[in-house]
Amino acid sequence: MGILEKKSMAGSLLLFLLAVSAATADEDVFIGVNIGTDLSDMPHPTQVVALLKAQQIRHVRLYDADRAMLVALANTGIKVMISVPNEQILGIGQSNATAANWVSQNVVAHYPATNITAIAVGSEVLTTLPNAAKILVNALKYIQSALVASNLDRQIKVSTPLSSSIILDSFPPSQAFFNRSLNPVLVPMLSFLQSTGSFLMLNIYPYYDYMQSNGVIPLDYALLKSLPPNKEAIDSNTLLHYANVFDAVVDAAYYAMAFLNFTNVPIIVTESGWPSKGDSNEPDATLENANTYNSNLIRHVLNKTGTPKHPGLAVSTFIYELYNEDTKPGPVSEKNWGLFDANGTPIYILRLTGSGAVLANDTTNQTFCTMKDGADPKMLQAALDWACGPGKVDCSALLQGQPCYEPDDVAAHATYAFDTYYHQMGMTSASCDFNGVATITTTDPSHGSCIFPGSLGKNGSIANITAPSLNSTSVDSSSYDFHSDAFKSILLILGVVLGSAVFL
Repeated sequence: MGILEKKSMAGSLLLFLLAVSAATADEDVFIGVNIGTDLSDMPHPTQVVALLKAQQIRHVRLYDADRAMLVALANTGIKVMISVPNEQILGIGQSNATAANWVSQNVVAHYPATNITAIAVGSEVLTTLPNAAKILVNALKYIQSALVASNLDRQIKVSTPLSSSIILDSFPPSQAFFNRSLNPVLVPMLSFLQSTGSFLMLNIYPYYDYMQSNGVIPLDYALLKSLPPNKEAIDSNTLLHYANVFDAVVDAAYYAMAFLNFTNVPIIVTESGWPSKGDSNEPDATLENANTYNSNLIRHVLNKTGTPKHPGLAVSTFIYELYNEDTKPGPVSEKNWGLFDANGTPIYILRLTGSGAVLANDTTNQTFCTMKDGADPKMLQAALDWACGPGKVDCSALLQGQPCYEPDDVAAHATYAFDTYYHQMGMTSASCDFNGVATITTTDPSHGSCIFPGSLGKNGSIANITAPSLNSTSVDSSSYDFHSDAFKSILLILGVVLGSAVFL
C-alpha cells in the first residue's frame, strides 16, 4: 500500500497544494492483496513471499504485524500495510506509551528494510467492536504520535478500515450519509485523516450487497459486468449512470463524507472480492462469478476508469484475499475467497486481456508441475513410468550420482518427471494431471543442484522437496489415461501505489 500522490482537479489548486504537502508518492493506482492466516497448513513466510514475487504482487495488507512475515518481506520492495489487531485497540487507545511501544516493536524494528507504508488500526471496529469505538480515534492519534516521534509520519499513513454498511441510504449515492449514531467518532476521525494526509479505508463487498438485496440488485450489476445504458442505475439527483455496485458505494462514501463537510479525503478500498464456493443457500458463490468479479475489478481499477462522479480517478483496492482460509469459521463461502490454495495453486484463471502492461505478469511462465499431496504411490509410479517412457521425458537426471537422484523416492522423482513433461508440452492445462496425481504450483520445487525446468535458480527462493519416502513399486502404466481437468491458473496484476486525491 503506497503513500498518496495527490492530483488536482479543475478549480482545486489550493486543496491540491495542501494535499501534496501532506503526502508524497512515486506511484500510481494499484491492486493489492490481503493475506489472511486461518489455514490449517499456512505456508511459511518465505513461501508466501516467493508467491508474491512470482505473481508480481507489490502491495499487501497483513491483519497483524507478524515478525516472521515482516522479516520475510524485508528487502523485497513490496509495500506493506500492517495492522493493529482489534484485541489490542483498547490498550493502545488508552495509553500513549502502549502505542509507542507497539510502533517501536512492529514498525521501527523493521523499517525501512521492510517497506511499511500504512498502519490499519483495527478492522471494522465501529461495527464489530462497538465498545472500542469511543477510543478508536485516540488509538489513531497515539499511533500517529509515535510515528512522528520516530520521524516516520511522512512515510507511513494511519487509518482504520470501515465497513461500507455504515453508509446509509447508499443509493442514489448523492443522498448517502453515514449512520448518524457514529458521527461522534467519524467527525474527529475524518478530521484526523484530513490533517495527516491519510485516506479513508473502506471494505466493499458487492457480494453481500447482492445477497441481501432480495433480488433488487441484478447479479451482473454486482459483478461489474458491462451493461447497456438502459440497464444502468441512474442517480435521480445528479443524473449520473451507475453500472456497478462498487462504483456506487465508492461515490456514496464520498457524498457521505461531504455531508459531514469533508471533501478532500481520498478513499482506498482495503477489502473487496467474491467467494468461489458457498453453501447450498449461496448459489452465486461460484468459481465463475469469483473469476468474473475479480477480473472485472482489477481491470476497472488499473484502467483508471474511476467512478461516475470522479471519472479517471481510480480507487486503489486490495483483493480479499491471497489464500483460501480453510479454518475460518462460518459458512463455506467464508473459507473460499482466495486466489490461491495453501500450495500456491491458483483457484482460477483471471481474465485480464486488455489491461495493458499488467499482462506482463504471465504466471504460466512461473508455474511448475508437482506431485499432489496424498497421491497413491502406485499411481505415482505408473505416472513416472509413463513420463520417462511414452512421455519421452529425459529422466537421466534421476539416475544414481546425478543431480536429481536424491531424495531417492518415487515422490521426488515423479515431481521432476512431471515438471519436465509439463514444460516440454508448453505448460498446457492437459500436461499436468497424470490421472489426478499431479498439480500446478507457483512454488519452485528445485533443490540443491537439482534445478527444475522453468526455475529462475535464485538462491533463497527455492523450497526443498520434503516429500516422504514412498515404495517404488512398478505398475503397468499402459492402462492409465493421462488427461487433465481444467487448468486453474491466475494472472494477478499489480500496479503501483494509489495516487488520487478526490475533490468534490
